[in-house]
Amino acid sequence: MKRIALIAGDAHPQLAREIAQRSGAEMIPATIAAFADGETRIRIEGEVRGTDLYIVQPTSAPTNERLMNLALLADAARCEDAARITAVVPYFGYARQDMRNRPGEPRSAQVAARILKCAGVDRVVTLELHSAALESAFEVPLTNLLADEAMLPVVRGWRLPGLVVVSPDAGGLKRAQRYAAALAAPLAAIVKTRPRDDVAVALQVLGEVRGRACLIVDDMASTGRTIAGAAQALLEAGAREVHALFIHAVMAPGALDRIASAGVQKIATTDSIPAARDPRVEVVATAALFADAVVQLAGEARR
Repeated sequence: MKRIALIAGDAHPQLAREIAQRSGAEMIPATIAAFADGETRIRIEGEVRGTDLYIVQPTSAPTNERLMNLALLADAARCEDAARITAVVPYFGYARQDMRNRPGEPRSAQVAARILKCAGVDRVVTLELHSAALESAFEVPLTNLLADEAMLPVVRGWRLPGLVVVSPDAGGLKRAQRYAAALAAPLAAIVKTRPRDDVAVALQVLGEVRGRACLIVDDMASTGRTIAGAAQALLEAGAREVHALFIHAVMAPGALDRIASAGVQKIATTDSIPAARDPRVEVVATAALFADAVVQLAGEARR
């Protein structure tokens, strides 16, 4: 492979540029436009023949459009004889839909993964999939990065005495356990039910939180209801203060207000999804994580 190249999709060009700068990859320009009816039109403007090519595109809102643009960029690169195509997807949309909960539902996450393979993607790099079980759905090699290296220094900088790490649901226990172990803090969890999509009701706090500083650790905040409900349950159980850390700021309108009004004080997330600046949220850069992955994968390809 003659050189490492990188194409920025339309979802997060700033993160793509930072990854290219840190990894030494050559930026290849691409045009992403649309016809009058909204149909996407793609054109790669530079030479990608023989390159080890990385396409950076989180599939955040509008998810369908971002996913289609990524697939079209991959197909265009395949048509131009890129030697290897890696999709760098900092946030993988549809990851929440990795199983059929009721008859008649699709396995949407698996369909999204197959779309990338069919478009010519040889490998996927992502950050903190919603479920580790989803890794088996990818029919191409997958690198699922963890955000711990970027997020833990932020939490340590908060200097929270009497810290307890809290998982807001059973599905996030392994992630919370990692943070609890790294911070030498005890672990607590929230038992909840989900009466309908995008609605979570906290039921019970498992673990001792009275008089403690609680850190809720989750993979994403979408409506904010899960974190807000967990915060309310913790405060009712006697927690001294509540803070929150989540990896992907999906953030539907009103989500941040909902989290803050529930009594959450410090909030941290990553820049896996472009987010409007807000003084209530500390946004942690992830370019170094992805650049290291690009350098490592490029090195493996040369051997």
